[in-house]
Amino acid sequence: MDLNTVVEIRDARHASPWRPGDAWLAGGTHLFSEPQPHLRRLHDLSRTGWEPLRHLPDGSLEIAATCTIARLSRFGRSLDPAAHPAAPLIEQCCRAFLASFKVWNVATVGGNLCNALPAGPMISLTAALDGVCLLLDQAGGQRGSRVADFVTGAGLNDLAEGELLRAVTLPPRALSARTAFRQASLYALGRSGVLLVGTEEPPDPADRAERADRAERAERAARTDHTGRTHRTWALTVTASTVRPFRLAFAGPPSADRLRAALDAAIGDGDWFDDIHGLPAWRRHMTYRLAEEIRAELAARPGGDATEAGAR
Repeated sequence: MDLNTVVEIRDARHASPWRPGDAWLAGGTHLFSEPQPHLRRLHDLSRTGWEPLRHLPDGSLEIAATCTIARLSRFGRSLDPAAHPAAPLIEQCCRAFLASFKVWNVATVGGNLCNALPAGPMISLTAALDGVCLLLDQAGGQRGSRVADFVTGAGLNDLAEGELLRAVTLPPRALSARTAFRQASLYALGRSGVLLVGTEEPPDPADRAERADRAERAERAARTDHTGRTHRTWALTVTASTVRPFRLAFAGPPSADRLRAALDAAIGDGDWFDDIHGLPAWRRHMTYRLAEEIRAELAARPGGDATEAGAR
């Protein structure tokens, strides 16, 4: 769609004072999909030269805001699942986009996050892997915001006027997590009405330290059950069914009752999304159902820890 109110497109590499009617332009798949009568000037990010994906010295993975869905998909498929158990989740979330190859080659990770649509699969992916957004302001300052906090509602985000999403960084152990993915829609090839991801991180390397050390043993005590097994950090991320992402973290695999109670406590009646792709009651029902499927799947896989003793 032509944006006939736009009178100037600027190269984002050259700073210019932000003014009313300005917007950032990355892939533009959403920007050019509907009228934008309030826009007058676009700051084009396509020439910034940001590396799409790179491993940082601390082992974390930085995904540039301008990284396309196609590029991210190729990266995910290039990883060895044996070394990076979370690798399949990248492709699962890319496929949840349900977009044509033309959109895949233009749409960006950052654009999907900034649009903040409940069904945004890049939100699901990066929130589930506990990603942190790097935000740049017009004065040259920067701040971090967890993806789960960056999206504040349906179509709403934490960006201030003129602020830019530069990248999303996944922590060093993100791709080492075991994952389980569930998605539901009211019809085949429809927009996600529910998208849940369960993650279970491997034991912390500190757990393998010398057990004779009293301080280490005291630290381990809080993370070890009566059988001597070390619990992993377990999390469930709820997206698409809610107006914003909810990431529920546990010290170890929860029981069915504890997981349901956590969902009850975290997600209020007004947090369930309501549109043509699913009523709140259906979204809530499917969220609880798929959450239990994820819990059971991670517990049943080799290496999964048992749930609390005596709990169903």
